[in-house]
Amino acid sequence: MITSSIRKLRLLLLGMWLGCAIFFGAAVAPALFGVLRDAGLPNANELAGSIVSRLLSFINTSGFEVALFLFVTAFFIDRHRAVVARSVEVISLAIMAIMTGVNKWVIAARMLDLRKSIAMPIDQVSPADPRRLSFDALHRYSVTVMGVAIVAALVAFLIASWQRNYRTKETD
Repeated sequence: MITSSIRKLRLLLLGMWLGCAIFFGAAVAPALFGVLRDAGLPNANELAGSIVSRLLSFINTSGFEVALFLFVTAFFIDRHRAVVARSVEVISLAIMAIMTGVNKWVIAARMLDLRKSIAMPIDQVSPADPRRLSFDALHRYSVTVMGVAIVAALVAFLIASWQRNYRTKETD
C-alpha cells in the first residue's frame, strides 16, 4: 500500500514538474517577452528577463528537489523491475538533477552577475559588446540545459509510468 502511494506520488511530482517546465518554455516565457515588447517599453527585455529569471529559479530548484527525491526513492521501490528500466530511470533522474542544478547555481548565477556588472538594461547594451555576447551565450546554454532536463524527465516519466501500467496488469 505504501509502495503504491509512493509510486503515484513519484509520477505526480515528475508529471507536475514536466508540465510546468514545458509550459514555461513553450508558452509563458515567449508570451511574456512578446507582450512586453508589443507594449513598446524601452526596457522590455530587461523586465521580461527579470520575471523569467524568478520563475526559472523556481522551476530549476523544484526540478532539482523532485529529481533528488525520485532518485532516492527509486532504490526502495520496484526492486523486481528489469535492471535496464531501473538503470535508465535512475540515470535520467540524475541527469535531470544535474541539469537543473547547473542551470540554477551555475548558469543563472553567472547571468545575474553579468547583468549586475553591466549596470544598465540589457536592451541598451550593444549586440557587439563582449558582455552582451557572454550573456547571450549563457542564455543559449540555459535553454539547452533546460531542454536536456526536460527530455531526461520525460524519459524517466515514460519508464516509470510504463512499468507501473505493466505491473498493474500482472500483479495488482
